[in-house]
Amino acid sequence: MSDDRPDAERVRALVSGRVQGIGFRYFVMRRARELDLAGWVRNLRSGDVEFVAEGPRADLEKLIASARSGPPMSWVEKVSTTWSPARGDVTSFDLTYTV
Repeated sequence: MSDDRPDAERVRALVSGRVQGIGFRYFVMRRARELDLAGWVRNLRSGDVEFVAEGPRADLEKLIASARSGPPMSWVEKVSTTWSPARGDVTSFDLTYTV
């Protein structure tokens, strides 16, 4: 999905807690694809998970709510978000490499 819609926004989220080694990235990716959002998700060496997503704000809020709940076996301590206008530089939602 290329997000050149006028209502599109971008969110960057950092999720901390027990969020690695339990399928958290796949959980975020599946939910983002269900919502037709574009972006990516990755593990960070700090133990956090980071994702960037673009789309309508209401759908981004749904993705954030899902991340706050997490998949079974996860324990989400905190979700920090930073909002900005959509850039349109992502066209699908994918997993990316750990940094």
